[in-house]
Amino acid sequence: GKIAIGLREDDELIDVRLTDGNAEILIAANNGKLARFNETDVRSMGRTATGVKVITLKDGDEVAGVAVLHEGGKVLTVSETGYGRRSEISDYRLQSRGGKGLKNYHVEKYGDVTASSIVDDDEDIILISQDGIIIRIPAEAVRVCARPSKGVKVMKVTGEDKVVTLSTTEHDEEEVNGDVEDDGSAEEGAGDTSGDHEDEGTPDDETEIEN
Repeated sequence: GKIAIGLREDDELIDVRLTDGNAEILIAANNGKLARFNETDVRSMGRTATGVKVITLKDGDEVAGVAVLHEGGKVLTVSETGYGRRSEISDYRLQSRGGKGLKNYHVEKYGDVTASSIVDDDEDIILISQDGIIIRIPAEAVRVCARPSKGVKVMKVTGEDKVVTLSTTEHDEEEVNGDVEDDGSAEEGAGDTSGDHEDEGTPDDETEIEN
């Protein structure tokens, strides 16, 4: 295949998305932060360029999800411990790229964010654990809560197992094999958005590298 992006040492490509040139993008990090920015903030470059910084990460942090916003969709956030929630897109204000992002999840309480995506009400969510367990649940079964609340139990994980990835697909009632558990505590942590204003974005370009 062809080189899609120039990578630095210890970096890796996690996702590729098709956009129309004027879309709004979500970048979620495992540290519970999420950035929403317009793709026009990212200048056009050659295919093998390294690109520009879209979210600032600390040592040990990683990007956990990339999504292109569309009308009617909701922001799906899932933790490694099996909790998940849907949130309205309006919960996430538009920022300049390059900042630390908004507080999306209480990782210190409920585990790192393992994946984030945009999901429609009529879709299914497929969840996969580290031990190879796969379940499929309807998106509409996942409660809609404000960020950065805990959410509901979307997948049971035991011992050292954890949720590692997710995918969305069209709904198929016959293929659904998981249950969502809502014990009434889904909105724990809602409203605690401390840290939202610590960094509004520092859009400094990285060096464009042609290979």
